Amino acid sequence: MNALKKANVILIGFAGTGKSTVGKALSEQLGWQFIDTDQRIEELQGVSITEMFQTMGEQAFRTVESEVIDRTLKVENQVVSTGGGAVLAERNRARMQESGIVINLTATKEIIITRVSKDQSRPLVQGNVEEKVTALMESRKHAYDFADLAIDTSELSVTEIVERIAAVL
Repeated sequence: MNALKKANVILIGFAGTGKSTVGKALSEQLGWQFIDTDQRIEELQGVSITEMFQTMGEQAFRTVESEVIDRTLKVENQVVSTGGGAVLAERNRARMQESGIVINLTATKEIIITRVSKDQSRPLVQGNVEEKVTALMESRKHAYDFADLAIDTSELSVTEIVERIAAVL
């Protein structure tokens, strides 16, 4: 894949796979802007995503998420980290594919459970983390398959992940 033809690098994947951490490091290496769509949504709405889920519901959140993804991907030379569920909307998947190289960061269920259980700000995995992660991973099993590249982050350092992405650009 030639990065010159792809204007952005878009990171997708389940919660806890390292999208934000890897995105920041990759953007520094490329000299591109880093955008975390979840963070941008919180800034625009003035509330946390957890609060949005509680007050507006998931569907209303997903509508805002799609609008933010649309606006974000109109700009080029960015590394964009998306929320884990952003791929659920066909509109978002199409926009991502036409706007850049899409990279799916993955990790084993055990690693994800360890990583997300440290962060209670994730609305879809609150409560019994193992049970919720297992159910969500099953329901989203093929949701990330449209990516141009998949990288398992379970055993790799951030530097190793960034090097692998840079190698395909």
